[in-house]
Amino acid sequence: MASTLKDVARLAGVSVKTVSNVVNGYPHVSADVRRRVDAAVAQLGYRPNAFARTLRTGRTGVLALVLPGADVPYPDDLAREVVREAGSRGYRVVIEQAPPDDEPAAPALGDARAMPVDGVLVSAPVAPSELVEALTAAGRPVVLVGGEARHGRCDQVTIDVARAAEDATAHLLGAGRRRIAAIGAYPRESPRADGYHRALCRAGLAPVPGHRLPASRHRRADGYRAARALLAQPERPDAIFCYSDALAIGAMRAAFDAGLRVPGDVAVIGIGDIEEGRYSRPTLSTVSIDTAFLAREAVARVANRIDQPDAAFARVTAPHTVLPRESTEPR
Repeated sequence: MASTLKDVARLAGVSVKTVSNVVNGYPHVSADVRRRVDAAVAQLGYRPNAFARTLRTGRTGVLALVLPGADVPYPDDLAREVVREAGSRGYRVVIEQAPPDDEPAAPALGDARAMPVDGVLVSAPVAPSELVEALTAAGRPVVLVGGEARHGRCDQVTIDVARAAEDATAHLLGAGRRRIAAIGAYPRESPRADGYHRALCRAGLAPVPGHRLPASRHRRADGYRAARALLAQPERPDAIFCYSDALAIGAMRAAFDAGLRVPGDVAVIGIGDIEEGRYSRPTLSTVSIDTAFLAREAVARVANRIDQPDAAFARVTAPHTVLPRESTEPR
């Protein structure tokens, strides 16, 4: 026979209401009581009746996590950390994939409005304003995760990409590089470009004309094409800062195809710390984002928004750190 809330309450020595609060992820429960209830739940193998809870509360106990398409690498452990953190609060997570850039947004917006979920976590690189507006208009609490885009009607857990770019460029300067190029989407207008320029100015340098190239998307192929163009210039860069690890992986392949050595002839660094960069040859230097922090804060923000729809919107910045690897070793 399946265990009930009363069984869990009796074993844990608490009230049925307290067990319900723990199971449903309410925050105002002491750590000691939560541990006792969790232990009783595990011992009895108790499983909440999701259908009954939905009828009673109007909530599904499900969050959606919207990530970029499969061709856009993203920090590998973000989804895992979100699922783990959400589970600790009594939520399940469904993963949704954002439509490719060349597909119309309308079908995706319709699907977003119809999502049978309590809240949505959206990767900022795939968060156009119309998607955020559609979700909030449909009554879905939304939290943007990562990136630097600002939206006034939702919570955000962001990355200080300008500082990350500045730190990446400073790392290349510290490795003795002076002709540092940059590859990324709209390099003259983004916060990453601002950070890149600040680091160069602090070192008394200016970008070499033609050493800043855009990329239509942050894919390996875009990094490859841009790096091929950079490395064919008469004044070839001795280092390349890429706005993402995927661009950097493509740039390293371009250097190899041009008969150059990484890092001997050209150093390369990215942002994101994707798993591929840890096993590439050479291994890729990168700016690593604290994905556990991103997940923890994002889930906390969306849970708070579900419980308090009228609370003030919050903006939290995740820490980052430069991880030097073989692709930027000093000459």
